[in-house]
Amino acid sequence: MLKRNFLTLIIAVGLFLSALNTNCAARTVYVVKAPPAPKVIVVKTPAPHINDAWVNGYWRWHGGRYVWVNGYWVKPRRGHIWIQGHWAKRPRGWIWVEGYWRRVR
Repeated sequence: MLKRNFLTLIIAVGLFLSALNTNCAARTVYVVKAPPAPKVIVVKTPAPHINDAWVNGYWRWHGGRYVWVNGYWVKPRRGHIWIQGHWAKRPRGWIWVEGYWRRVR
């Protein structure tokens, strides 16, 4: 009985957190001011590991202004390529489109 109640509690918490995460992800922030041009960063150090890939830095909207987020090294996903995040112009303003790994066919 105790085991079943514990399992029910774990499932309920998981569903709650999943719903909370879905609601947060659905929120789109529109920024009226256009983002600055991306910074040109020359990466002089070698990758920490032989196949690591560099993800470029980007401007993030935070606290009513743009702040720069530095680039970083990642381990590539086998059979995927990195699609860089970018700012996109929409009728209501600018929105940030997150970068993601896309499968290579």
